[in-house]
Amino acid sequence: MRVLGIESSCDETSAAVVSGTGDAVRLESLVILSQDVHRIFGGVVPEIASRAHLTAVVPVTRQALTDAGLPPSGEGIDAIAVTHAPGLVGALLVGVAYAKALGATLHVPVIGAHHMEGHLFATALDHADAVPPFTALLVSGGHTLLLDVAAWGDYRLLGSTRDDAAGEAFDKVAKLLGLPYPGGRPIEMAARDGDPTRHRFAPPMLHGGQKPGDEDYYDLSFSGLKTAVLRTVRAADAEGRLADELPHIARGFQDALIATLAEKTARAARAFGRARVVLGGGVACNRALQAGVQRAISPYGGTVYAPTPKLATDNAAMIARAGLWRLERGERSDASLNAYASLPIPGLRTS
Repeated sequence: MRVLGIESSCDETSAAVVSGTGDAVRLESLVILSQDVHRIFGGVVPEIASRAHLTAVVPVTRQALTDAGLPPSGEGIDAIAVTHAPGLVGALLVGVAYAKALGATLHVPVIGAHHMEGHLFATALDHADAVPPFTALLVSGGHTLLLDVAAWGDYRLLGSTRDDAAGEAFDKVAKLLGLPYPGGRPIEMAARDGDPTRHRFAPPMLHGGQKPGDEDYYDLSFSGLKTAVLRTVRAADAEGRLADELPHIARGFQDALIATLAEKTARAARAFGRARVVLGGGVACNRALQAGVQRAISPYGGTVYAPTPKLATDNAAMIARAGLWRLERGERSDASLNAYASLPIPGLRTS
């Protein structure tokens, strides 16, 4: 089966084609057009994002089809998967409306795919072994979720952030330090030159007294860490030392955040006996995070699987892959398919 995927949940317009069955799926093409205009504002402006998707979705999709050796009109695809939740509603509506129109024209089924479920599938396109059962850590600008994945479609929510997402924390700290948006990569680069002993921020929501069953055993929070960084930045700036301290503050912040993510993930892997840990989302391509989680689970014989940068960012390949799995189960969306800013992952359990 060959599936066209369309992704427009935030500020990337993306289309991709995948083919195959079961877990034997091949990525035939992937096109991602990022909207760099948002850098000017230090964050995504929803109205600008929606308008940009309107102008980009058709040429991006045609290019993905051409790259896959298919006619730009779409003949040859068996189905279309499109992100319908969660995300910016205006941006999502562009992709959903286009997918429904194209599906009607080509007389092929359309299925709405969940963005975060897509991130669960993304790493399997890079690593054949990144399949259930596994522990999943999804870390992006809008979400931070810790899941036990017993099988595709069977997801147990263990913990999530109570305030900022991990990617959002990176963005806000980068802004405090005068680094570009989005902040993940600039902070990672700055932290490489930082002294890990200069600023030791306490890993948030992590202490030795926590035990299984506690409300905070798996949950995450980054607001306190962000405040601690703010105070340190203000003190260094007042003394005229901020430029010199920047890499050390970046290192201290990143180390504290990663320490929490790694320990919480290791707890989940141990509790459920998972030998595989799969990372997903934009922050998943952070090399320090990958190394930190690997160190945390290595004593238990675990292995970390992380996506390449193109599959860590918002992309249509993961949407096509998730859609393919649901299509093989006989699922289809009808003409009432709509966009939603927030919606639980299908198959998500909280207990």
